[in-house]
Amino acid sequence: MNNQASSEEFNRAEQSRDVVCLSHLRWDFVYQRPQHLLSRFAKEGRVFFFEEPIFTDEATHLEITPRTDNLFVAVPRINHSDGARSAEIQRAMLNDLVSERGIKNYILWFYTPSAMSFAAHLQPKITIFDCMDELSAFKFAPPELLENERRLLEKADLVFTGGQSLFEAKKDKHSKVFAFPSSIDVAHFAMARTVETEPDDQREIPHPRFGFCGVIDERMDIELLGETADLRPDWHFVMIGPVVKIAESDLPRRTNIHYLGGKKYEELPAYLASWDVALMPFALNESTEFISPTKTPEYLAAGKPVISTAIRDVVKPYGELGLVYIADTAEEFVAAGDKALNENPYDRQQKADRFLSHNSWDKTWSEMVRLIRKEIAEKPEARKQSL
Repeated sequence: MNNQASSEEFNRAEQSRDVVCLSHLRWDFVYQRPQHLLSRFAKEGRVFFFEEPIFTDEATHLEITPRTDNLFVAVPRINHSDGARSAEIQRAMLNDLVSERGIKNYILWFYTPSAMSFAAHLQPKITIFDCMDELSAFKFAPPELLENERRLLEKADLVFTGGQSLFEAKKDKHSKVFAFPSSIDVAHFAMARTVETEPDDQREIPHPRFGFCGVIDERMDIELLGETADLRPDWHFVMIGPVVKIAESDLPRRTNIHYLGGKKYEELPAYLASWDVALMPFALNESTEFISPTKTPEYLAAGKPVISTAIRDVVKPYGELGLVYIADTAEEFVAAGDKALNENPYDRQQKADRFLSHNSWDKTWSEMVRLIRKEIAEKPEARKQSL
């Protein structure tokens, strides 16, 4: 085979490569970074999304279900009696998956370092650590997480981070770290600017409405939410999202705070459409030190003024550019809310639209693919193939 034919064959192989992803997040939980990126990979090759186990009374087995033609969700369902052998069982399940599905020359994509306890032996074409959060700072993080992350950083060929602050924290721990902050499906959330039909469970909530959508967990400053609601009982706070890792009984309960539960990704524009202001009342603690909230650009694409606590990846660039109001106390939230309700939205929306025009999941995915192909092409075995 001549050099040109060999090179073309190599390029075709790179464009249809399988991905095995090991994730702490569930595909059907909240549609976020993994879903945006991996659904794009599934257009070019197969994606196997291997979730954390579910412990059950049924027989131990690996449940594999399709989501699209090329995307499969694999869930280890492990009997409680096998719990002590969880890592061993997952290793065997992963080996069987790779063998039975004919997965070869694949990309191994980690979201959780914990998967190193059963996946460290795999020999993919390339290993990616997409570090979207500092998981060791989260509530109930396993004590061995930091050691598994150290091992993963040794194994990984490339490290992507979910924000600039995470990049700063990881850049000295690996030779190839690249920042990919939260991106946006602009067209999807821009639908909120034209939606006219109110969802049934939001229709009767009075205005002004201050809304939040996302996971409600230990990263939420629930005291700040309650205090702000007390200061302005005429404002109504719409909270959309599942409650995780905190007790429902700990949530502030006021007549002007409305918990609507989780919604599908496709439903979100209809809810955002009639909000007057969008909120990000995150606590300022170790669990939020490195977060880069995807909802920041989503709210802006929906055409909403935004108020956030001083999360580093929100302050810079959004706060510094005047795209988001920054407030840390209930009094500051109220003051920012008054400004947001009385602002002329035209200038802010124009500035936000210009900023978001350079930001999309398509661009993020394309740049990641470029780096992956470059890394694979530079591996010694790849150079031999193209000779």
